Amino acid sequence: MKQTWPYLLVVGFLLIFVAKAGGKPPGLATGWKAGVARTVITPKPGLWMAGFAVRNRPADGTLHDLWAKALVLEDESGKQAVLVTTDLLGFPQKLSERIRTQLTAKYKLSKAQIILNGSHTHSGPVLQDALTDIYPFESDQVAKIAQYSATLETQIVELVGNALKNREAVTLHAQNGVTRFQVNRRNNNAAVLHRLPELRGPNEYAVPVLKVLNAKGDLKAVTFGYACHPTVLDSYQWSGDYAGFAQLELEKAHPGVTALFFQGAGADQNALPRHTVPLAQQYGRELAAAVERVLAEPMRNLSARLTTAYSEVDLTFAKSPTEADLQAITKSDVPYQKRYAERMLAQLKRGEPFPKSYAYPVQVWQLGEQPLISLGGEVVIEYAIKLKQIFGPDTFVAAYSNDVMGYIPSTTVLREGGYEGDSSQMVYGLPSVWSSTIEATILAEVIKVARQAGLPTP
Repeated sequence: MKQTWPYLLVVGFLLIFVAKAGGKPPGLATGWKAGVARTVITPKPGLWMAGFAVRNRPADGTLHDLWAKALVLEDESGKQAVLVTTDLLGFPQKLSERIRTQLTAKYKLSKAQIILNGSHTHSGPVLQDALTDIYPFESDQVAKIAQYSATLETQIVELVGNALKNREAVTLHAQNGVTRFQVNRRNNNAAVLHRLPELRGPNEYAVPVLKVLNAKGDLKAVTFGYACHPTVLDSYQWSGDYAGFAQLELEKAHPGVTALFFQGAGADQNALPRHTVPLAQQYGRELAAAVERVLAEPMRNLSARLTTAYSEVDLTFAKSPTEADLQAITKSDVPYQKRYAERMLAQLKRGEPFPKSYAYPVQVWQLGEQPLISLGGEVVIEYAIKLKQIFGPDTFVAAYSNDVMGYIPSTTVLREGGYEGDSSQMVYGLPSVWSSTIEATILAEVIKVARQAGLPTP
């Protein structure tokens, strides 16, 4: 007893100190914790599908279920962040705001700590306050869309809560893979693709992979991305397109594992050729194979330090349309463009001014040594290329995050025009094309936010 009492005394003092310090001795790195959860978000047939303005009726079946999935990460200091991935076209601003407000109120998660990413599948549902001019909705369809959106909102808040409950000790590992089925749709004619001797860019073929291992060293979750439009399928059946098939392949190969896909800066990239289920399955297998290769090779082990930063920067519009401009669009042969112009004319007659700018979300996470940049909107591939030139080739870039308000063209695409640079604003109901400063504004804001997150910057 005389030999053991000093040891017991020291242990007692240590336990008291630990309790006062919040349960953790100073300097003791407990490592990462992670929790995952998933929920089916497949609507019933009868709801309109988002994407492809030529669609003329609601969905009539399901190819495979749509999912929302959450990965909660917690570092050694208790700092948390959550990535929510979904088989959706993207989150419109109002829905995103409601979800993030609830996550703040319930779980003390700030906007900086939340990423809501849509895979941008064109085989998912239309959401409330999005694409209002594209489809000839009847009043009953508007009500169905509002009801589905409200249910989705509740599901995602509960999903994050479930992921928080499921936290356990893990290790995180990161690496970029590669696969090459994306094709720059602006610079390659899909109709003659099989005859082209070479494909023109720009392209960025990275497959970012984040591996989550539990305390036993078993795979718990894998998060991966790719920059390419999920527009292989154009039927009336719900599906996650190639990204959905990739997740199914990985979860089949690793029973009990949750696979989460996030969309990159693929606004001007298509999987070509397309339009058949076997092609969507093929691209899904190719993407899953790229992830499997990365998982099987050495990956960078990430230290348990998490920093997050977020801001919203004003992107200005070039100019507001005049009444004459809108009257001219009403003569368009494209139905949604006519509906867009008529709605805008009605707004003019009511004396409601058009917005001159838009609050655009920019977000940076640092997971140990791994930078993750997320941007709102349909971001073209040049942004990913330039962000990797600034922050390094291992940087993960996610677009379609937190708010999908329209296409985000580079300076080059804006100057060249075409759908992504010139006419797509009508799809999203924006008053005008973006001003010529858009690229410089976004890149400067990313650098500013990255500094707040502790990333080395120019």
